[in-house]
Amino acid sequence: MSARRTLVAVSVVASVVLLAGCAGSDDEDASDGSSGSPSASGSPSGTDSPAPTLDTGTPSEPSSPVPAPGPVTPTAAEEIVTGLDAPWSIAFLPDGSALVTQRDEGTIVLVDDTGSVTPVGAVPGVDGEGEGGLLGIAFDPRSPSTLYVYATMGSQNVVQRTTYADGALGPFEVVIDGIPAGTRHDGGRLLFGPDDMLYISTGESGNPEDAQDLERLGGKILRMTPAGEVPADNPFPGSPIWSFGHRNIEGLAFDDDGQLWASEFGDRAADELNRIQAGANYGWPDVEGIAGDERYVDPVVEWRPTAEASPSGLAYVRDTFFVAALRGERLWQVPYVDGAAGSPVAFVEDYGRLRDAVVAPDGTLWVLTNNTDGRGDAREGDDRILRLTLSP
Repeated sequence: MSARRTLVAVSVVASVVLLAGCAGSDDEDASDGSSGSPSASGSPSGTDSPAPTLDTGTPSEPSSPVPAPGPVTPTAAEEIVTGLDAPWSIAFLPDGSALVTQRDEGTIVLVDDTGSVTPVGAVPGVDGEGEGGLLGIAFDPRSPSTLYVYATMGSQNVVQRTTYADGALGPFEVVIDGIPAGTRHDGGRLLFGPDDMLYISTGESGNPEDAQDLERLGGKILRMTPAGEVPADNPFPGSPIWSFGHRNIEGLAFDDDGQLWASEFGDRAADELNRIQAGANYGWPDVEGIAGDERYVDPVVEWRPTAEASPSGLAYVRDTFFVAALRGERLWQVPYVDGAAGSPVAFVEDYGRLRDAVVAPDGTLWVLTNNTDGRGDAREGDDRILRLTLSP
């Protein structure tokens, strides 16, 4: 039986700042985030408004094969899985079931849409500490049985591909290695784009200078063919680097126009939601948040201080972004209509740290909690998968 709880949404925090467009945290380590709640220096303030409440009844089935226009709001929530061990990433199968990685164990489990959990197996060679381990997974849409995994293996992070069939994993093949690894800032998100290319987010592994070094793979978004080759139209010839100047990206999503977005951990000043441009420099470690420096691309949304977010997983559906916040311990909803971002609103504030948010084939939103990795306050039943119904 799935548990249902009342979830309250809170209006935008006064220190969340937005840009209508772009020109040109404690992110898991307590020493990185600012303490307290400093005001936004030089930033406009938002205003509070009445908080909507989620209905905790049984989520309704989509009434039409044609989705209603957005933005969308969570209107019902239920727990469908409990007892996971530091879950990190969700990848859906066509039948509505999903594979879920467990970072510290280095294992993958299968979760069906009723919440039944079945072990699949371990990914060989996983060897990570702190924020490292078994991280992102993604299926190739053109080859639905081909699974890509991102994992820490000692001093490097490695992307491999395998097959998933009949409940089992096949042999593993390296797609790209040599991504710097550390006890923090390992990136790890995988996503296939509408161009059929594989996008990979990396962190600077605690070495900020790597983010500006085009000879290093840390602090970047990478773009590769499914076979692991460098596409001919990448911005830096012969390089998998798509964008650079990133601190630690753990969320990637494409909008309806095929535009890539990323959620990025800040240091002490600001977390970011970025519109990604090929070849662009996002400024870390020279700037953080909205800087107005023409050398770098500013974020579309920033959260000040980093205690409000520390953003991990990112999902997009019907004119709406959803951002899973770790230190902020909430799900941020960001409307995005006609090229402009609206005021972020917080949901799911009573489940602790949130790691990932993914749109399921049935149109619901699955959200991973992340309280059992030693950084959160684990409670009975953690970690969980929450299923949110979206309206309209």
